[in-house]
Formats: sequence, structure tokens, C-alpha cells
Amino acid sequence: MILFSRSTTTFRLSTNTRTKLLQSAYNRYRYPLPTFHHHQQIHNSNSRSYSMMSLQDDTVKTGHVAQQPELIQHFTQKQTQSPQQEKQQNDSTTITPSTTTKTIPPNITAGRQLYTSLSSPTKILAPMVDASELAWRIISRKYGAELAYTPMIHSRLFTTDPKYRLQHFGPQDGQPNLDRPLIVQFCANDPEVLVEAAKYVVGRCDAVDINLGCPQGIARKGHYGAFLMDEWELVGKLIRAVRDNVPEVPITAKIRVFDDWEKSLEYARMCLDSGAQFLCVHGRTRDMKGQKTGFANWKLVRYLRENLPQGTVFISNGNILYPDDVQRCLSEVGCDAVMSAEGNLCNPGVFWDKTDDVEKQFPRVDVFTREYFEVAKLCEGGESKRCFKGHLFKALKTFFEHFGDIRKDLGKINRNATWDEIENIVIMIEDAVKEIYQKDDIEELDVVKVGELEEWGGRYRDVPYWRLQPYFRKVDGVDGKDVIKVAMKDVKEKNLVQEQENKGKDGKEIVGGKRKADDDGIGAEGATKKVAV
Repeated sequence: MILFSRSTTTFRLSTNTRTKLLQSAYNRYRYPLPTFHHHQQIHNSNSRSYSMMSLQDDTVKTGHVAQQPELIQHFTQKQTQSPQQEKQQNDSTTITPSTTTKTIPPNITAGRQLYTSLSSPTKILAPMVDASELAWRIISRKYGAELAYTPMIHSRLFTTDPKYRLQHFGPQDGQPNLDRPLIVQFCANDPEVLVEAAKYVVGRCDAVDINLGCPQGIARKGHYGAFLMDEWELVGKLIRAVRDNVPEVPITAKIRVFDDWEKSLEYARMCLDSGAQFLCVHGRTRDMKGQKTGFANWKLVRYLRENLPQGTVFISNGNILYPDDVQRCLSEVGCDAVMSAEGNLCNPGVFWDKTDDVEKQFPRVDVFTREYFEVAKLCEGGESKRCFKGHLFKALKTFFEHFGDIRKDLGKINRNATWDEIENIVIMIEDAVKEIYQKDDIEELDVVKVGELEEWGGRYRDVPYWRLQPYFRKVDGVDGKDVIKVAMKDVKEKNLVQEQENKGKDGKEIVGGKRKADDDGIGAEGATKKVAV
């Protein structure tokens, strides 16, 4: 439901008036207005940073006009927590007062306070290039995401190219009551450039994250992401630069792991010691990508969690296929929150755990596509429109195996297509599903069947092809589920070797599953050609 029309009068309303109208609208439709703790207006020396709450006459200091979006009220509901999540939140936030000031580093305390101020989110949408743009963040929040990251943004281009900056972070991005809580992620290898990029988003997000986990070839070429894992001194400088020069915005880090548990632990500690307030750990190594993605190592991730400072806000990324995997990860890893990328792209309902509603956990493709379309066409700029096609290819992959003609028509859509042309595809999907539901035995067919407990700890689901679901791609002709079995076996073998080494390596004593990490050294050589990002 559109609450505001796209009229010139609406755009000219002052910020205070808009806020009152939003509050009135939420009260009218009995939807609670989300309470997000965003930062106050901060001006840097170049007058380039600003807060959406400080805009006067809709004019940003960069010269762009901030247009107020039409708001779809049910896309911005504040998510409630299950009793299990509330219990976990209470357990994870309990810190003995006598130790807070003595032993817990300031950034750890500040991170815990920030996490609490964001309502202690447990389900987080991962930063994904060409995928976690505004429209997808909004629709993901409707299906249970409680915190979202922007796609990875190139810090140098963001700082030097106004067109790139507006394209990847427009007036609606980070807007209170529409796109919060939000963490903006940058890739970088130059501390000064990263600082300048961070200044642009002060007041428009809840934190800035450094991408230290991207394993793709473009990251190798650009010398950022996971290809900084061997340059600890540089990584520390990047984190400290934002901490020291842009204190108005918290700094966080997202990392991958090494095969060596102790090296992974020392790397994680270094990031925290440098000032990171949140730490997100993807339990895969840098080489685990594409057909070699494999299985995220939750045992290793748990080992890091148990050996890092008390109170650390710790996020686990990897192995989320179904909604119940979220709670399983929270329990097995002991993390504060779970992040999903691939699982969410196939089905945003992966975050829905408040009820067992199949329409939320495995949405019908026609219903979801219509919802997503209505959101995307209201998002200003071209990013949400540009990404729409790619999202449908990913989310409806199983469905398109049965409707190749619709997939072919979707493939013809280009960046110059109108929303009317795109809606024709939506209508084709709706008509196809409508025909399915006219079958006499649809009640018997439209059932999600839960499989037996698997070795990896979860259960597969047999989901009708007209509902969103995870996709298990074949690798070298091998079925995707069999690939998981092989990957799980590989992880178990590596863990067994690591655990044997940990049982007395160099005579070190192990107490309660914890041990002192080895000194692995810092500063291995990086890429031969280094360009500031």
C-alpha cells in the first residue's frame, strides 16, 4: 500500500513534517515505527558528510536532491524476537560489572552497546555485490532480516566519483524508518582513502565495515578483500584509521579463516585489537569459492568465538539453507547473530523463524515476485532496477527449470527496459502459478516435506518447485547434495587433524577448550601491483 503519492508537494515537505507524517501513518495502520539509533549530523572539513535527518529543503551538500520515497508500510515493520532469541540475547549481553572497566577493551564494550541499541539482531543480510541493494534489503527485512549490509562499495571510486557515489548510495539508502539498521561495507587497501569514504556516510548508517573476505578474482586484481589476509599490518592500519579519524561511525570487520585454527584466532584478535567493534567470521578459507565453495567450518568458528574477548559481538557466516539452520548455528557456534548470503538470495524466507508459516519460510514464486517488483519500482536510481533481473534468475532457478520460456523472456530484459516491460514477466510468472493451483490434487502437491537428519546436522526439505528454496548446483556432474557430503567429510578430516595438534602442541595446556595461540608473525608479501582502493 502506497502511503504517499509521488507529488512535488510531498518532496518539498520538511524533514520534521515528513517524520510526523510517517509516525501518523504507522499509527493509523497499526504498524510499530522502528526505533533505530542513528548518528547525529557531523560535518567534516570538506563539508561532504551529512545526515539524512539534517537535510534542509531536500538539498544535500553534494548538490543532489534527496527525494522522499513512497513508503510501503508493511516492508518496514520492526521484527520481533522469539523467546529463544531473547534468551540468547540476555545470555550474550551479561557482563560482570566488576570486569567491564578492568578487562574488556573499549571497542568491545562499545560494540556490545551498539549491538544492543540495534535491538540485538540475530539474522543479518550479507554484503553482496549486485545483490544486497536497497530493494533487496527492504524485501529481506519483510521476511525476517533484522540488520542489512550494503553491497561492497569501492572506497576509492566512492570518494572520487560523484556519479558512482550516487549510484551506490543514493538519497534513500540508509534513510531512517526505511533502510535501517544498516552497515555500509567498503573494500580498501589505503587507510586515507577509506577514511574519506567513511566520512561520506556518517549519520546515514549504523557502522562501516571493511571487506576482508571477498575471495573473487576481482579482489585479487584490486588487492583487497581476502587478499589482504597475509598483510596484517595493513589490515590493522585500515581499521585504526577509521577508528581514530572518523569516531562518529563505528568500524567493523568481516573476515575469512585460515586452515590453521591458531592463525585464524590471532588474525581475529588482531582485528579486534585494532578497534573493530563487530567481528563477522565466514567459516571458509580464501580458496573456497565457486565449485570449491565447500562447507563452512562451524567448529573452527566456535573455537574463535570461545577464545576471543568476553563480550565480543560475534557474527557467523556460512551454511544457512533453511530457517531452522539459523537457530542451529546460534546454538552450535555460540554466536550473537547469523549472516546469510547464498541462502538469502535463493530464498529471503530463510530468515523467517517467528512462526512455521510456509508462506513466509518458502514463499510462492508468484507472490514473492510481485512483492519484490512493487518494492523495486519505488526505489530511486537505477540499482534496484538493474539488479531485479539477476535476483529473479537466482531465486526462481528451480521454477525456471519447468518454465524455460519465461526464463528466456526474462533474459531478453536489458537495462533500458521499462517497468511495464518488466511487469510483463511478473504477470507471466503469476499466470503460470495460477494454472498450477487449478490442479485437483494441489493440496497434496503443495506440501513441504522434511527429510531425515543429515550428517551435517540439518535436514533437507522437499519443496514444490513453485516455492522459493535453496538450489543445490551440480559440480562436475555430481549432485549438489552429494557435493555437500564430500565437503562435510573434508571438514571433519581437517578438524580431526587440528584437534589432535591442539591436544598438546608444544606442550601447551588446554583448559576448557581454550589455548594460547601461537605467534604466526605479521606482514607477508601481498600482490605485486597495488592500487589504492
